Amino acid sequence: MGLSPAHVQFFCISLSSGPTTTLGLFLSHSTSCSPPPPPPPPAKGIDRMGTSVQVTPLSGAYGEGPLCYLLAVDGFRFLLDCGWTDLCDPSHLQPLAKVAPTIDAVLLSHADTMHLGALPYAMKHLGLSAPVYATEPVFRLGILTLYDYFISRRQVSDFDLFTLDDIDAAFQNVVRLKYSQNHLLNDKGEGIVIAPHVAGHDLGGTVWKITKDGEDVVYAVDFNHRKERHLNGTALGSFVRPAVLITDAYNALNNHVYKRQQDQDFIDALVKVLTGGGSVLLPIDTAGRVLEILLILEQYWAQRHLIYPIYFLTNVSTSTVDYVKSFLEWMNDSISKSFEHTRDNAFLLKCVTQIINKDELEKLGDAPKVVLASMASLEVGFSHDIFVDMANEAKNLVLFTEKGQFGTLARMLQVDPPPKAVKVTMSKRIPLVGDELKAYEEEQERIKKEEALKASLNKEEEKKASLGSNAKASDPMVIDASTSRKPSNAGSKFGGNVDILIDGFVPPSSSVAPMFPFFENTSEWDDFGEVINPEDYLMKQEEMDNTLMPGAGDGMDSMLDEGSARLLLDSTPSKVISNEMTVQVKCSLAYMDFEGRSDGRSVKSVIAHVAPLKLVLVHGSAEATEHLKMHCSKNSDLHVYAPQIEETIDVTSDLCAYKVQLSEKLMSNVISKKVEFAGGALRCGEYITLRKIGDAGQKGSTGSQQIVIEGPLCEDYYKIRELLYSQFYLL
Repeated sequence: MGLSPAHVQFFCISLSSGPTTTLGLFLSHSTSCSPPPPPPPPAKGIDRMGTSVQVTPLSGAYGEGPLCYLLAVDGFRFLLDCGWTDLCDPSHLQPLAKVAPTIDAVLLSHADTMHLGALPYAMKHLGLSAPVYATEPVFRLGILTLYDYFISRRQVSDFDLFTLDDIDAAFQNVVRLKYSQNHLLNDKGEGIVIAPHVAGHDLGGTVWKITKDGEDVVYAVDFNHRKERHLNGTALGSFVRPAVLITDAYNALNNHVYKRQQDQDFIDALVKVLTGGGSVLLPIDTAGRVLEILLILEQYWAQRHLIYPIYFLTNVSTSTVDYVKSFLEWMNDSISKSFEHTRDNAFLLKCVTQIINKDELEKLGDAPKVVLASMASLEVGFSHDIFVDMANEAKNLVLFTEKGQFGTLARMLQVDPPPKAVKVTMSKRIPLVGDELKAYEEEQERIKKEEALKASLNKEEEKKASLGSNAKASDPMVIDASTSRKPSNAGSKFGGNVDILIDGFVPPSSSVAPMFPFFENTSEWDDFGEVINPEDYLMKQEEMDNTLMPGAGDGMDSMLDEGSARLLLDSTPSKVISNEMTVQVKCSLAYMDFEGRSDGRSVKSVIAHVAPLKLVLVHGSAEATEHLKMHCSKNSDLHVYAPQIEETIDVTSDLCAYKVQLSEKLMSNVISKKVEFAGGALRCGEYITLRKIGDAGQKGSTGSQQIVIEGPLCEDYYKIRELLYSQFYLL
């Protein structure tokens, strides 16, 4: 084919019976500063099998908006995340609405609203019906996050964009995968393998690897290389030379301080306010980064013997902690090992009290306390109301642990300098009384009568249609006298012949004479009684999942706290009243980065180590995106893209795959050599053996692996070592 050996990257032969044999040949173009030349036209008997890849941002490009991207791999369309802001503006989903019905699969990476908040709405209103893939923690905690958001909205508005049933329906058929589990798609996605890997950032957070024809497309957003109190660092660093890497530029301009120093500064800031008689509000998410903050508070409160109360306040706080207790295998190695040896669960919180309403806080009055309350945006939820209560006191502190979403109250308070006063809307739901209640009841009665009349008319129409199509069957009939008449001595007490009149009934052709049911016992018996199969009495994994999975009818009972469920089940007629007010911001405001993302320096290092063939940058401010793009473009080997929203870019790999068919005559002259794998090792020739050692295969682990060469120092040894060195980076 006119290709030099330097062009060949991978070579594979697959033998098969028949007149031809398939040979797979993967070729890559030589590296240069200029664009790669087009691949040579295939010769006769050679079919080119390139994997086409296109990326289209639907949200979260050249900005810090919610994450949502369209990835097409050989025509199979993935939706990478389905985020929404706490403002829940449907107009922001217009790009998604255009493509939602064409999506083939949805991959969720994290369990917060910025990554999955729009999923129920998209499935209810936009025609999204594709299967959804996520890890178990993202699945469980994602439901709780949306429940908390819905209840918070419903308490202060007639929120109708989606319901709890819509949330249940959206997560009903989620396929849950374990870390490093390869899942082979079928039908339209045949040949595509997806696998979740550790991302860090939050529990169950995922870096997705999509593989087709030996080429990897990696989707890695909001990852963290650092090991934290409850999470391992990302596994992204273990990937080498993927065809495409899609990652974010969110922190490209930020560099972190030393973590231990940051934790101490955080605790010192809280203690300073508490000893001064003030209280601290930490606006947090429902079930994401708040888990790390809870462990920080637990640790330092115990070490310093602090007695100030800490409250974790969301609509699903107790359910969140209960679920997290069962996810120890998804956490870092130290937590798992500690539980194995001492049975000590890190989330058996001793210093933090979980509450689902403000009654406990009101009992304390102005006493010093720390409150972690959702939502982080301060738009709705307990954090909104508590901020209004605390803002007027200079001794109090509102400490933000993550950047506020654009357009929200939290973002407004994080500007420098912060505003001295802000306008807020205070809303609450109250029961209807007097004329309003009477009018409501009359309206409901009218609606019931209309529905009953409509149902009656529909029933009449169905009955007429049924009578029309089965006129013969509905007419009275007399069964043939030859089958119904019996002699008088046959036992009939009426004597003579009897005609049986049946109205509206036609005996089926398969009818038999009535008899008592009989079931034959085919069980086996031994000296101790009936032989049983223990598997018949074990609950299957699918059944266990179904019992834990909330359906349309039982979601609230299984996932919500008792108080929240009681609130939603309360059928008392009510209305929402609202009033705008101006709040004087006299309290202290502070921001400390506990978002759990790799900083700019680390992101650049990880990208350089992974060394993708093509890099796609998303989710970051325009300044951060351009900065990271220019930095990575300095590497002449790397093609960097930063598409705008709804801009489609083609990132098809320069790696060319060819399918070659060899005739039997040619194959008869081929001398084949066997490669044997033995005991997890690769035998190379007669003397050399390659082995992989390390702990990266363990669940949730990101430990490094090493390749060991065993054998005598012969010519083959040095050749194989040189070949391995050319394929990997030496650290």
